[in-house]
Amino acid sequence: MRVSVRREAPADAVAAGNERKGIALVEVIVAMVLLAVAVSSLAALVYSVSRQGLVATGNAYRNGVLMQEVNRLEGIPYDSVKVGSTTTTVSTGTYPHTRVVTVTEPSLNVVKSVTVVVKPSNPVFKPDTVSFIRTKARTSRVLCTDCPQG
Repeated sequence: MRVSVRREAPADAVAAGNERKGIALVEVIVAMVLLAVAVSSLAALVYSVSRQGLVATGNAYRNGVLMQEVNRLEGIPYDSVKVGSTTTTVSTGTYPHTRVVTVTEPSLNVVKSVTVVVKPSNPVFKPDTVSFIRTKARTSRVLCTDCPQG
């Protein structure tokens, strides 16, 4: 003969089990809301970092253009630097910009003041200016240090 003993759960335990299903759904919804808040704040952080990276890249290109122009103007002979203003617009490549070079000669045949302005086409990047002074060599033969002035 077989005897089977079965314990029945109390009525309040069965009721608690039924309530647990509803709490799990609320927990999932709360977890999804918290995840959405965390992901949206991370998205804002990623956007900010990428924008700063773009600005840093633009600054590097702008500084490169400025240094290229300064090196060009310092490398040519004094008499080849013409007084006046020159505007160059670059619309292709990785850094479209407008470059304005202004040369003045406050002391005739002795000193030239040079100003280079680079204005990027993209409004995210800021324009920049560099100024320097070119002086005429003491001799007409630049490499001759012992020559008399003439």
